[in-house]
Amino acid sequence: MDIRITPETLVPRLGELLIKRGLLEVDDLTTALEYQAQKIQSGTPCLIGQALVELGMADQQSIDEVVTIQIFELQNSLQRSNQRLEKQVAQRTMELQEAFTRLTELDQLKSNFISNISHELRTPLTHIKGYLDIFADHSLGPLTALQEDAIKVMERSEDRLEQLIDELIQFSLAVKGELALTIQPLDVNELIENYLPQNMRKAEVKGVQLEITIAENLPQIQADRDNISWVISQLLDNAIKFTPAGGQVNLSADKSSNNVEFRIKDSGIGIPGEQLGEIFKPFHQLDGSVTRRYPGTGLGLAMVHQILKAHGASIKVTSNPGEGTLFTFALPAASGKNDG
Repeated sequence: MDIRITPETLVPRLGELLIKRGLLEVDDLTTALEYQAQKIQSGTPCLIGQALVELGMADQQSIDEVVTIQIFELQNSLQRSNQRLEKQVAQRTMELQEAFTRLTELDQLKSNFISNISHELRTPLTHIKGYLDIFADHSLGPLTALQEDAIKVMERSEDRLEQLIDELIQFSLAVKGELALTIQPLDVNELIENYLPQNMRKAEVKGVQLEITIAENLPQIQADRDNISWVISQLLDNAIKFTPAGGQVNLSADKSSNNVEFRIKDSGIGIPGEQLGEIFKPFHQLDGSVTRRYPGTGLGLAMVHQILKAHGASIKVTSNPGEGTLFTFALPAASGKNDG
């Protein structure tokens, strides 16, 4: 609260206090105000106290005493207002700190729950995988053609479930800042080529053209092999998933200052501008309906964000609905390393 002590704030109370102390009559104050107005109208500045003195209705000492009283009153009022404001600010700050603490605790509980449940799921999944392998190699006897097909379907489902559990565990570690990274110089061509066949198969099945464009003489990058490979694969998988048949997905890598910049561009469905800020939130699907067209846990891009963050990097996204999406991130070049 801003209370300033000025002549204008003193005028209304000056006459009142003089009357209250028996130093001035109401009629005299009215006359003094008219006198003050006339002088101001004529271009001569005039305060009410000055008008009273000039008209002989009050002496300067009485005016000074009353003004001093007003100043003390205003100062006390200002002090009380400041005290109330400080108390309100302190209360609000405490409430915000408590809310932040509760949110932090909830995030920790969520992360612990994800980690615990994921590890618990691994035990029964290991048993399922083991028995599927036994059935598949006919250790428990021969299978009919229909049984063979059924086993293959279950194996694919088991692989998918195992992948989801690994993603949950990795995500919980990343959120808690426990993601283990082995930073080393990596050859970009080798990094992409070793993990590309799976994405190529997905693109072929989907009817999407996948193009890879890697600049010549690209330097090595400083990164964790497994995690950055997963990031690239995930972004490609995501681009293929949201690109209709006949569309294109392009992965490019090029030198940019002291970094290597990766760009994953697709000609897919795109993302509305108001939803761009939501795509990196964990467990978030842009289409959250039970009948959504595109499957997934909503963890892929959240994990991409966490892994790049652990590398000290960030990811940018631009998109237009119906025109496609572009993801861009950069990793530091390894000093003095060149893949020729």
